[in-house]
Parts: sequence; structure tokens; C-alpha cells
Amino acid sequence: MTATIPFVTPINRISLEPGSQVTITDISWQNFETMLQELGENRSARLSYSKGVLEIMVPLPEHERPKELISDIVKLLLKITQRKYEPFGSTTFKKEGIAGVEPDACFYIKNYQQMINRRRLQWDDPPPDLAIECDVTSKTTLEAYEGIKVPELWIYESGKLKIYLLQNDQYIQSEMSPIFPTFNLTQIMPDAVERSWQVGSFQALEELETMIKESLD
Repeated sequence: MTATIPFVTPINRISLEPGSQVTITDISWQNFETMLQELGENRSARLSYSKGVLEIMVPLPEHERPKELISDIVKLLLKITQRKYEPFGSTTFKKEGIAGVEPDACFYIKNYQQMINRRRLQWDDPPPDLAIECDVTSKTTLEAYEGIKVPELWIYESGKLKIYLLQNDQYIQSEMSPIFPTFNLTQIMPDAVERSWQVGSFQALEELETMIKESLD
């Protein structure tokens, strides 16, 4: 269910069912900051803001399994390729006056060491190297990530993984991930998610790990 409504104050009075998406237009940056404060951090809703448009999305329970499994696979691949990382989950990333977004999951890889002691983001912190979204088709969300300048964005939707790379401040779709160039992620991720519905996430991840290690031997 999707709806477009005028700015409502206080925003925390809006009640949304899982699977709902609300678009609010003509939102100033200050309005957006106020809404973040009113909604607080302990909430299920995800927000994205770009060019005066705010979207509030409440994921369905079935959204959680792909999100968690894909995040676990990222950690597995980073471990196999012997790289360190810092996960930042659904942290709110903002570019003042431009964009704000809350990914389903995100990772610092290149700049992981700089982010080890971060309890709160600083204004000059770099964006995460990788952000992950599940079941998002929104132009506003893509524009928000472009505004934050996240180098690589994965969107898992309808059983498919799409990889977006930032080039000249715009995303282009790619079949390959520069972070994991030796892995066919657009096949690995959907297959693992589908397998998890059959045997559970733990076994699906174990099977994938065994397959990857055998292919590298």
C-alpha cells in the first residue's frame, strides 16, 4: 500500500501497517530532522529523503529473512577473502540539506578502521562502501543514496539482486560487484535466499560456505 500525504505534525501519529509506504512531499531539511527526532531510533519504519520528498516504509516480516541472509553472506565473503569490515546496520546517513537514508544493512570495508570507535557518525565521515536494500523500487531512495554518495548499492527485489555502482554522481546497474569481483552475486544471492525458505537460513548459509570453499580449493 502506497499513499501520498501532506506534511503531518507530529509525524509519530501516523500509523502504518507492515508493507505500507507513505510519500510526503514539500518537506524541508528541518522538517526531516524534526521527524527523525519525533520518530526516535527504536522503530520498524525506514526513512529516505531527497529533494524535498520523504518516504516512510514499514517492511513486511518476510522482508527480514533476505536482509539478514544477504548481510550474513557479505560477512562470509569478506571473511573468505580475508578482509576486515565494520557493519553499520540501519544507521541514518545524512548529507545536510540534500539527502538522508536508512539502509537495511551497510558495511564499511575500505574505511573500516576509521569507523571502529564510532558510536555516532561525524559530519565528515565517509559513506559506507556498501549498502543493501530489500524490496525497494523507489526513485527517492535511489536519489537519496546518490546524494549520500554510497559507492555500491545492492537492491534485492522479487527474487533478484541488482547491483548499482555510483559513477559521476549517478547509479548505473552492473552485473559485477567491484567489492567481490570473483563471485557471481546476482546468482549466488537469489539462490541462497530461495534455499533458505526451503531448509532455513542457517543451513542455506552453511551450504553456500561449503560450495564457495570447494570452488576455491
